[in-house]
Amino acid sequence: MVHSFQITNIIPKSEFMITAILKEAGNDNRVAILPGEAAILKNMGLEVVVEIHAGEKSFASDDAYREAGAIVTDRNDAISKASLLLSVNPIPENDIDLCHEGQVICSILNPSENRSWIDKAKLKGLTVLALDIIPRTTRAQSMDILSSMATVAGYKAVLEAASLLPRFFPMFMSAAGTIKPSRVLVLGAGVAGLQALAIARKLGAVVEVFDVRSAVKEEVKSLGGKFVEVEGAREDAAAGGYAVEQSEDFRKRQQELIQNRAIASDVIIATAQIPGKRAPVLINRETIDAMKPGSVIIDLAASSGGNCELTQNGKSIVVNGVTIIGKSNYPSEMPADASKMFGSNIINLLKIMVDKNGNLNLDMNDEIINGTTAVHAGQYISQRVKQMLNIK
Repeated sequence: MVHSFQITNIIPKSEFMITAILKEAGNDNRVAILPGEAAILKNMGLEVVVEIHAGEKSFASDDAYREAGAIVTDRNDAISKASLLLSVNPIPENDIDLCHEGQVICSILNPSENRSWIDKAKLKGLTVLALDIIPRTTRAQSMDILSSMATVAGYKAVLEAASLLPRFFPMFMSAAGTIKPSRVLVLGAGVAGLQALAIARKLGAVVEVFDVRSAVKEEVKSLGGKFVEVEGAREDAAAGGYAVEQSEDFRKRQQELIQNRAIASDVIIATAQIPGKRAPVLINRETIDAMKPGSVIIDLAASSGGNCELTQNGKSIVVNGVTIIGKSNYPSEMPADASKMFGSNIINLLKIMVDKNGNLNLDMNDEIINGTTAVHAGQYISQRVKQMLNIK
């Protein structure tokens, strides 16, 4: 079957609408699309090719992709022949040289950290769909990759903390006496923070949650957590549900309150981030020195600087008896389900772009497509990308 590949402002060309699933070039164990989701793409009228061993680290064999109707091929062949490239992370910058004008790349992008990559893709005439800037609206919930991956991160972070803590999470009563439950402090009540709260409560810990957004207070309470609030936080409805930067006076009061709570905690799960900016430092060296030996800090904001002053991204260190783990890629450690969730999000996004005949149509008047498109036809499109890159 021949499909028409049509994208606004780009000369349409007729060819098989080939979608390529690429193997991650780095150490990420995930894959953008598993065999089950590849079969769904086939049912949508797309031809699917998969790079050799793309799903190997996610426990998906090449034979499983073939059974789903996909063609398994090498990387150069997949990139050169496909109209749509799917990956978890941006393809290496050198691979852009293998791409052709009008091609669509769909992956997490992290625009503020990949300016040169974006500029090169724009000059090449590529269309880039940045999965991490999908608008956070009700209609886009099923496409929200950040929320899906944050769910995995919050879950795994608590399990790792529990395995490292030299104490029980739940209260125990026995002939040997009563063991008090561990105290957990969660910084940030986004998806990762709320998931961490839920898992820590299921394990029997007493959980406190800090966030500058008052709107999440009821969610925290409904999951059994105690909401820690500093009055006078600045909130911005235009931020799309994200936290915003605070005043110096607020930060001082916030620091004092968090330090008091941190000193009394056995575990801290730090998740607070501001899109496009460095993560706020909420735990300083003085606080760590005052914490109980054996305590554990899991910093999920490590890749953007960390909520803990001493966090080292990708490393585990011990300071004054406190273990500090800087890790932002927990989903890679749970690749089977993380990849399934990732692929489902991509499919839900493609459903608003692919018509019943398998044609890909990017309607830039659609708020989701417009908000997700970093560059297209040699221009920056997404307002969020323009803001992150300071483009007028």
